[in-house]
Amino acid sequence: MNNFVNSSSILKRLGNHVLELRLWKYRIATYSIALFGAFAIYIVISTPLTLSEQAVFAILAFGIALVIRTLPWGQAGIILMIVISLMMSLRYMYWRLTSSVDFDTALDAFLGWGLVLAEIYALIVLILGYVQTAMPLKRNAVMMPTDQTHWPTVDVLIPTYNEDLDVVRLTILAALSMDWPADKLRIYLLDDGRREEFREFCHEVGAIYLTRENNHHNKAGNLNAALSQINGEYVAIFDCDHIPTRSFLQLSMGWFLKDPKLAMVQTPHFFFSPDPFEKNLDTYRIVPNEGELFYGLVQDGNDLWNASFFCGSCAVLKRESLMEVGGIAIETVTEDAHTALKLSRKGYNLAYLAVPQAAGLATESLSRHVVQRIRWARGMAQIFRVDNPLLGRGLTIWQRLCYTNAMLHFFYGLPRLVFLTAPLAYLLMGAEVFSSTAIMVVAYALPHIAVASMTNSKIQGRFRHSFWSEVYETALAWYIFLPVTLAMINPKFGAFNATSKGGIVEEEYVDWKLARPYIFLLALNLMGFLAGVIKLATNDGDTGTLVINLVWVTYNIIVISASANVAKETRQLRATPRVNASLPATILLSNGKTIVCETSDFSRNGLGLKPLTAVEIPVGEQIWVSIFRGDKEAVLPGTVSKGGKSIGVLFENLSVEQQRELTQMTFCRADNWVNAWGQAAKDAPLRSLREVLTYGVFNLAPLLRDASRDIYLAIRARSTRIKLKA
Repeated sequence: MNNFVNSSSILKRLGNHVLELRLWKYRIATYSIALFGAFAIYIVISTPLTLSEQAVFAILAFGIALVIRTLPWGQAGIILMIVISLMMSLRYMYWRLTSSVDFDTALDAFLGWGLVLAEIYALIVLILGYVQTAMPLKRNAVMMPTDQTHWPTVDVLIPTYNEDLDVVRLTILAALSMDWPADKLRIYLLDDGRREEFREFCHEVGAIYLTRENNHHNKAGNLNAALSQINGEYVAIFDCDHIPTRSFLQLSMGWFLKDPKLAMVQTPHFFFSPDPFEKNLDTYRIVPNEGELFYGLVQDGNDLWNASFFCGSCAVLKRESLMEVGGIAIETVTEDAHTALKLSRKGYNLAYLAVPQAAGLATESLSRHVVQRIRWARGMAQIFRVDNPLLGRGLTIWQRLCYTNAMLHFFYGLPRLVFLTAPLAYLLMGAEVFSSTAIMVVAYALPHIAVASMTNSKIQGRFRHSFWSEVYETALAWYIFLPVTLAMINPKFGAFNATSKGGIVEEEYVDWKLARPYIFLLALNLMGFLAGVIKLATNDGDTGTLVINLVWVTYNIIVISASANVAKETRQLRATPRVNASLPATILLSNGKTIVCETSDFSRNGLGLKPLTAVEIPVGEQIWVSIFRGDKEAVLPGTVSKGGKSIGVLFENLSVEQQRELTQMTFCRADNWVNAWGQAAKDAPLRSLREVLTYGVFNLAPLLRDASRDIYLAIRARSTRIKLKA
């Protein structure tokens, strides 16, 4: 066993040394090796094999990939798995295009080629995804010089439109608290809502209030209007619900002093509240959310190729470089990614620092989430149409591929719907979408799917669990495919929709309007499953083909069920989400007694406290709470809102200085977010399948019951209205 471990360690070091060779810095050597590798892979994927030979080859490849997955070979092991995955996937597609598309009828050809095109799209995204994620850069922060006279001036821009002051207040107070020389830092609130209470608050706390006469070009126009009035060397941009930590600027600015060509440093978007998937499926901090893969891995992978994206918030940009490309892009509704593309075309460097230095509110409901994702998808399609990264000057091949994959990702709507309905072609209509035997389909398709899934599981690890991509995409597929298609036809189609944040959900309900596509797809797949079982029982059709399609439709039912359950909105009675955190604290009672405790959670207007000794404090009693950070102490007046082993404290009528101190001691602490970043368990495919099954099929009956109840009530209400009119 020791010999095996030692051999693995030696191979890991050898592989990493190979990856670090100076050879890779020479373009001719890289291209030569790439051409040789491409030729070798072509031979592998195009060599014809008998069924038994293909089966042996597939088992051997899967076995090798399985062994590599368990060995501690680092990035070298991941690259080997990618090579094996590409061989199996490309071999499948070669076979698919040369041996399984000889369709007999027009219906078979139409449905069969539709599936082929969806598979080609999925393969392209898979390959480009490997390019992005095979070797994340894992950039470290560069510390600022000790002499602060060399630190540049920074203008912090916080755009807002229709958000409540309670949401924006924390961001402004946190920005004012950032560790940066006061004479080199200015905080601007950019209010497109033109609200007097915002102006008064800014005046009270020392922020600068800016507005404009119109709302042209939405957020991008708001930022550009401000850029014309400021003169800082750098601009930091935060969405109005993204609360920066005290260390944000000190951690992100160092790279600008090291790299004169650097135009942007982006940090992750971290959320201290659950998104609709996490809230409605109860997976918060258990299953990585939809965005963790992008900010945890993809952006880090893009950084290797100098293709990190500007994401609209939690970023610093060099003002001179930004103005050179005309400010924030206004041609599309995803102004952030388009701005990054323009900076890349000008030859500037873009960096990503994978350390959470701000935290914000996630979209609370599925309806708001859908609106946000529709805007992102339409914007990416607009960029692909008007400023295609594959065309034009200024980009390296790797930048073109990274930008292209980011845009192609949002084209998944139609292919996903094809995969969700493809088995129904045979089960309900008898159409053959594969002109091949079932056993040959299994021999080529199964290793392609299995090795690709295993490889992505190894790469994505803690940032995406297997099968959850299908759940996320299924929930949105119906809603994004039409906007994306229309944006490709007419880039000016559609309007900008701001994403609202904050609010409560008083009663649990099914968002029937959003759930209808899922229920419809689910009903179709259940019909297909029933038809397939009947055909199998009566020997009506090829047994192998029936089994394959039944397995496929069963998987679709599991995924659709999980997606449909997201439409069941759970109660959210707190308008201010609580953040779990253990911070040292004390309570001072009116009788002078001090109680040592620690926090269990905090929000913008309250704390949960756990006394270290048993104590009874009446609800409504006025107390003083001290919160500690190192040698710093904030002393705040509060009211006990809950007694018992866990004490709830409500803060009301705090002064501006006290609000600032509360923010500094809670939301401004980077350790709160760093300690929660990427802490999900590493992916285990079988466990993940069980998770999706549990959150999907096992919770389906309550969803259908509630949906049926809502439909009944809607029909009854409509009948009542008709009677009243009569």
